[in-house]
Amino acid sequence: MDIREKKHLTALQISNFKKSLNGFEKLIEQTAAQKRDEKAGLFIHKEDAIDYDKFYASVKELFGPDVKNQDVKRFYRRLCNNTDASADWCEIFGYFSSEDPIASQLDEENLIFFVSRKQRILISGSRRRDVIKSIVKVPHLDLLITATQKGLITVFNNQDTSWITGCDYLLQLKRIVATTERTIIVWDYKAQGSSQKNYFVIKPMDHCLLCVCVVPLTDQLCRDDILLGDDGGFVSRFTVNSDDFGLRQAKSERKLQNQVLDSKNFKSVKRKLHNDWVMKIRYISALNCFGSCSLDSNHSLVLESLKRLEDNLPVREFSMPRGANTFCYCVKANVIVTGGDDKVIRLWHPNISTKPVGKLVGHMFSITEIVTNEKDQHVISLSSAKVFRVWDIQTLSLLQVFHDSQGGPGDMQIYSMIYDANHGMLITGSSVMDMYPLTKMIQDTKQIPHTHEREINVMLYNKYFHQVLTICSESIIRVWELETGLQVYQILDSHGFNIEVTSAAINESGFLFATGAYNGTVRIWDFGSGQEMKVLLEGKDWKEDDHYLRRLMFLKAPEEHQHLLLALERNGTVKMIQGKEDDIYLMVVWELPGVVPFLQDGKHAVHLRTSTRDRNMALPFPDVELIVERKFSQPTNKPAINLLRVNCIDLLQVEGYNLIAAGTLSGMIILWNFVTSTVKKVYRPEDCFTVNPDLDPKRFKINDILFLFRTPECARRPSQDSICPSFQCESSKGPQSSKGSKQSMHDSEVKGERTDVIAREQQPVDKKHPGSASLPEATPPILVTAHEDGHLRLWTMEGRLLKDMLPFTKHSAISLTSLYADSCARILLAGNMEGHVILCNISSFLDPPHDEKKFKQLLSWRAHSLEIVKVIYVEEKQVVLTASIDGSVRLWHALNGHYCGYFGQRRVFELSQTNDFILPCDVTEYPIEIKEESKFTEKQKYEYPLIFDREVSQRKSLKKNIVPQINLASSFFPAIPK
Repeated sequence: MDIREKKHLTALQISNFKKSLNGFEKLIEQTAAQKRDEKAGLFIHKEDAIDYDKFYASVKELFGPDVKNQDVKRFYRRLCNNTDASADWCEIFGYFSSEDPIASQLDEENLIFFVSRKQRILISGSRRRDVIKSIVKVPHLDLLITATQKGLITVFNNQDTSWITGCDYLLQLKRIVATTERTIIVWDYKAQGSSQKNYFVIKPMDHCLLCVCVVPLTDQLCRDDILLGDDGGFVSRFTVNSDDFGLRQAKSERKLQNQVLDSKNFKSVKRKLHNDWVMKIRYISALNCFGSCSLDSNHSLVLESLKRLEDNLPVREFSMPRGANTFCYCVKANVIVTGGDDKVIRLWHPNISTKPVGKLVGHMFSITEIVTNEKDQHVISLSSAKVFRVWDIQTLSLLQVFHDSQGGPGDMQIYSMIYDANHGMLITGSSVMDMYPLTKMIQDTKQIPHTHEREINVMLYNKYFHQVLTICSESIIRVWELETGLQVYQILDSHGFNIEVTSAAINESGFLFATGAYNGTVRIWDFGSGQEMKVLLEGKDWKEDDHYLRRLMFLKAPEEHQHLLLALERNGTVKMIQGKEDDIYLMVVWELPGVVPFLQDGKHAVHLRTSTRDRNMALPFPDVELIVERKFSQPTNKPAINLLRVNCIDLLQVEGYNLIAAGTLSGMIILWNFVTSTVKKVYRPEDCFTVNPDLDPKRFKINDILFLFRTPECARRPSQDSICPSFQCESSKGPQSSKGSKQSMHDSEVKGERTDVIAREQQPVDKKHPGSASLPEATPPILVTAHEDGHLRLWTMEGRLLKDMLPFTKHSAISLTSLYADSCARILLAGNMEGHVILCNISSFLDPPHDEKKFKQLLSWRAHSLEIVKVIYVEEKQVVLTASIDGSVRLWHALNGHYCGYFGQRRVFELSQTNDFILPCDVTEYPIEIKEESKFTEKQKYEYPLIFDREVSQRKSLKKNIVPQINLASSFFPAIPK
């Protein structure tokens, strides 16, 4: 055959194979369409139905007799179970892609377990072909007990040898119980010396023991009840006491023992509940009953109280084809989940045994193990083919499928599986022990958090709706639910195409919010629906960026049916914007006059004069003019005009105060007091206007300013020192949770000095009876400023510096960008240029005389890798919100700086306090807890060492007319006279 004939034959074969593939695709479409019709209840004629025999015959006709029956059958079953799944012709010939076809549809963030981060632990000392038959988790002791088929029990590297079928932990006796085919072993794994020889063997047993569990009886001391299942279908209750093993004898009398005890000397009862092997037995404390499952089709699962073992009364029985290999109970959903050789997972109500409440279908092989993740409401099932499936127990949907492809032919079966809720990990036992961590336990996936595609400009929290509003530089407004992190709605191009929104504010009631753009336009929106209500149009003579709005704040309107806004422009102008209810257009009603040039050279205060212009409506701030001398001279060292600009403002309208505080680029603090009609200079750096080309002219810049004021209602609440930090509030973590350990400034801890202010803030104030207790007088407000040099400074209204603090972070002297205080001014938060959050307790500091030692930094953590633009503390949830120019808004636990998630993720938030410690993928620094030096930890210094002074001893003895007989060669302590 020449080359031309070979090419012609090859082309012909390729053409025939393509035709076969086309025919195979049509066959799949016809079969899938028919199966969908069957599920919809449509009638299909028998001669038209494509059963497996017709499907197999059609495949053989298309691809020839080389296709194997088992491969075609596997493909046909998968197609029948999931008609919408993608089909690959390679599967007909037994070839599979590296990824599961269902798992490939799920991106990394949707995965429940991180299969690629699986850890494998080889059981040291295990024999060849040995497999782990049982795994037990003891949560309160954080112990993991494994038992292999050939007798290796492992607890933190302690071992004992025997032939094992199951194991558990005796809660009262603090021992490990294991079962062999004919014996019960009770092992003291903590005994001194060679613990391998310190165990008791209880025998003989009437049947071969297959499974064991311990009944947790908290009301019984020094006694444990053991439930046993055997190959005769019997369930036995075995009672063991400390006296049975001589555990109450003194430690000095206790010796290493390896004793054989007669099973007839122990109290036990048993009852035949099944007609086949008892595969698994468990005690369910929430239902106050035990459960046992068997391969018996009629008595597959029995659920009853322990008393039924002592009589012959009827028991609750659940029947299923081919019995049940395993079962578990989900407390929150109140369902029993079973699985067996029929490959169907059934969900049963504990009190309804006639029919399951739900079914989960998908496994192709027998189901050998089932466990539940109570926290996330997941069911994890395992088949004999080492295929794991994760289900949502509430929606009955499949979340993830993965396969254990490692191991040789002798490692095919996984004999045991548990879910470790303490560390968020799935643990399996075969010839090795594999641990699969939850995806959220590994730095919350490798995907960088993104709430918006562009940098965040604004973040606000609506405490009445419990929702978060975010705005990015693309002018996309999004509203999120705080508790779940789900998006409520979004507004695109809110101020027009390609017009950046730079500021926003929410009014006091929470029903409205306002937005301001770089071109000076302002819009007011309905918060609930996102509908635009009013607008301030751009002026005809406005130049681009001249009216760039840096800050917006709602004012308390003296009259109803009007909206008032205080706005700060980037050029330093502060103006008031008014909106009437019957007018859709907003208008500027007044501007604050520029006062910085009059205060920069020695002058401390300037008086204000109310304008004579008539107003149709009352305003919270009057239209004022400066009263200055006519012969005002400009300072000799005239600074750059931009250093005179106001960079940030804050507002205080409460308890008779009517104040506006402003911070400038030059570091000057200005206070407008509309009650006294004055504007004064609170502080000005000495050389802030000195021109020096070697120094940054904005080195004194104030990036944020904030009033700290405690109302009388807040002041009457009991004052305590601080937030309870995690190193005191949280229980100690086990060895597997070392990732959650923190750094600290000092090693000593102050015990009992810190209590939970956050929880205290939630105590309600008796507003119905305000006269029930005399309200204390409110202390004057103080100012806190965040500076470009990284310092946090606190001032009185007169300009006295109360505290100058450089917050402690891993990298000091970082520019501060944002400030926030809770409603009662007990917690102060700050964010900086490099993404750190600083949390301080100012509860006692705000009380006169403002002792600076009572200002305490409690915590700092890295929240973002880039600049933080806003930080917010949500009191009722005890969480911190952070927004950054990296485009993400993230959620953190305030007590310990633990990461909760970010807005825009697909998983729902879990805001409850947990020991799980995770980090976003772009953060590697752990939170730093600031601990104080305790006076009790200081070592006492003695002037002299402790020695025996013979002369002093003799003088004291003579005074008492007692001359002791002192042996000079003796040590000090025997020579002390009594």
